[in-house]
Amino acid sequence: MSTTGTKIRELIVTPIAFRDPPLLNSNGVHEPLALRCVLQLRLEDGTVGLGESPGGAVRLERLDAAAKAVVGLDVFDTTAVTAAVDAVLLPTVPSSHERGWTTSAVEVACLDAQGKLLGRPVSDLLGGRVRDSVPFAGYLFYKWGEHPALDGREAVGDDWGEALDPAGIVAQARLMRERYGFRSFKLKGGVFPPDEEIAAIRALSEAFPGQPLRLDPNTAWTVETSRYVARELDGFLEYLEDPTATIAGMAEVAKDSPLPLATNMCVIAWEHLRPAVEQNAVQVLLTDHHYWGGLRRTRELAAVCEAFGIALSMHSNSHLGISLAAMTHVAAAIPHLDHSCDTHYPWNLADDIVRPGVFELRDGEVKVPTGPGLGVELDHEALDRLHRVYLESGMRGRDDTGYMRRVEPDYELRLPRW
Repeated sequence: MSTTGTKIRELIVTPIAFRDPPLLNSNGVHEPLALRCVLQLRLEDGTVGLGESPGGAVRLERLDAAAKAVVGLDVFDTTAVTAAVDAVLLPTVPSSHERGWTTSAVEVACLDAQGKLLGRPVSDLLGGRVRDSVPFAGYLFYKWGEHPALDGREAVGDDWGEALDPAGIVAQARLMRERYGFRSFKLKGGVFPPDEEIAAIRALSEAFPGQPLRLDPNTAWTVETSRYVARELDGFLEYLEDPTATIAGMAEVAKDSPLPLATNMCVIAWEHLRPAVEQNAVQVLLTDHHYWGGLRRTRELAAVCEAFGIALSMHSNSHLGISLAAMTHVAAAIPHLDHSCDTHYPWNLADDIVRPGVFELRDGEVKVPTGPGLGVELDHEALDRLHRVYLESGMRGRDDTGYMRRVEPDYELRLPRW
């Protein structure tokens, strides 16, 4: 096809802040606001491709550098676009994993623009969808009933309520199923002593018999504690996620674990794959296009996992609709998607920056958008509002531990904790 008008004219990066509940984890607790960056890649013919990235001052600085590097490049030459972003970041960002956060957001925007020009969905650009809808897991968290009043700010509650024990987690799961029909659940652990979290999983198993469950303590446990939990929850979990730190630590747990081990923490870059395979450290890889370098690289990663017999699922963090669209398209194009994907979307969808009507979580699944590109439309009013929230908040980075200490001054970050 003609390349007239397909050159990149500008890349607009807009930092935003949106509401986040007080979700507990091994590092502390989510702050009242979460940060993202929204990308608008504008071509010479006026076509706009959308992207979304984790936020914060460091990521914003890198995206601004990338914006200057891609002007004038052809949107279909994503290899050159990625190379240009890599080159401008390389002097100060030697880690391929860290550069991947930036190249991914830009690549998604390129693919969205390509799809709009061709009149085809992004899943077609990735080889075509093998499923019409993508399964997601209900993402459960221990949480406070509200963000407490601090520094003159009033307390901020939500309609999810408190969940600090097995009964609270089961109630949260029931609400998740009622609203979105989830047929599998993941519990973010590493918050309470292991026996309390074992009790929560057993309570979920009793409340939802036969539904797949998983537990993720974010490396809060030693190798011995991880082995203990794996034995106690044998028959209750489909996999145990990141119970302990490092490839070597996971490999030690795997030697005696009756459960498959999953990760999105110790295998996060291409150079981690060989030692993980050699040591049999993980049996399930939770990919995330945001830090593996984009949708095409995620598709390639899936092929590598298939070759080595590693099962595949997908990780997420606090995100909005552009990221959900990208996740859904790439998951639809991966033949061997072995487990339902993670998503924080139910916790954050009230502040979405895409116009409603495309996405619906029903029966625990999201239908793959069939419109051109990602199939979503930017809500400019919502974007402007959340950008103002970002500017007025003064928040420029995520600090779960610091926020926890403002509420509980004696809180100590210690990993492993048990």
